[in-house]
Amino acid sequence: MREFIHHSSMSKVIINILAVLAIIFSIGVSVSYGATNIDLNTVWQAVFHFNPELTSHQIIQELRLPRALSAALVGASLAVSGAIMQGMTRNPLASPSIMGVTDGAALALVMVLAFVPAVTTAGLVSSSFIGAGLAVALVFMVGSFSPGGLTPVKLALAGVAIATMLRSITSIFSLHFNLEREMGFWLAGGLSGTNWTSVNILLISGVVGLLIAVGISKSITVLSLGEDMATGLGQNNGIIKIFGVVAVLILTGAAVSVAGVVGFVGLIVPHIVRFIVGTDYRWIVPTSILFGALLLVLADVVSRLINAPFETPVGAITSLIGVPFFLYLARSSGGGK
Repeated sequence: MREFIHHSSMSKVIINILAVLAIIFSIGVSVSYGATNIDLNTVWQAVFHFNPELTSHQIIQELRLPRALSAALVGASLAVSGAIMQGMTRNPLASPSIMGVTDGAALALVMVLAFVPAVTTAGLVSSSFIGAGLAVALVFMVGSFSPGGLTPVKLALAGVAIATMLRSITSIFSLHFNLEREMGFWLAGGLSGTNWTSVNILLISGVVGLLIAVGISKSITVLSLGEDMATGLGQNNGIIKIFGVVAVLILTGAAVSVAGVVGFVGLIVPHIVRFIVGTDYRWIVPTSILFGALLLVLADVVSRLINAPFETPVGAITSLIGVPFFLYLARSSGGGK
């Protein structure tokens, strides 16, 4: 059965179609459930026959629909970022949260809010990109100092250490500049503050980042087999890695600027997808888009229902799933051998 899943293109197409249908249904559920439940028929009417005089239609159009769409776009962005990172580094533990990318973006955000309070939305997004990039550089620099080179576990440990340090610095800045309320949203990870501007940011960055990811997907498949083999096949690995890093920074930076630090989506989804569609990144990337979107939309629904009427940070929900998954992968990697 697993062999059939991996090698039948038709089965992969069917899986992706089912994932699209599941996303549409989950978005409908996300829009329906909240402080006040709204039936699916009203949701349909609000989306396709909007009546501005109805309060329920206003709630759906201005609050719940942009939140559900933002969840889908953030999940897709983080999942693809994780898939690219794992493919480029041949590290099963790589993901934006574990490698410190999301925490670097969050630190850049708090520094901008502390020193430039009147910063625009474009400024916040740009600072996220820069912070994410500096975090990646720092992780690889620290990891390269370890004896014996960069094994998967050593790189992951360097990422966890750097992420913890960056998170601590972020907390210090938040306390010193009285930004606890503003940064509490980003550090916990949540979608309550999303709006149509958030959707537009994620759409623009997502289109650019995902197009890059799809464009280099075949090359990442070759690179994941080993740099020597890729070079022997005439591939310019340096160029592919540059494009890969740019895609990760665009996708992660935009996701963090909108939803904050939502961990482990980029770790969990690529592994599930590889189990289903195999190791060809021409399938992994598009399927990760769908599964990442589905995971975060469902996690956002759970975050609102698990302790209703209070809202649990969506980052806590993904962490509950991701931490055991990370420990399992760390153990399975056999110390990076």
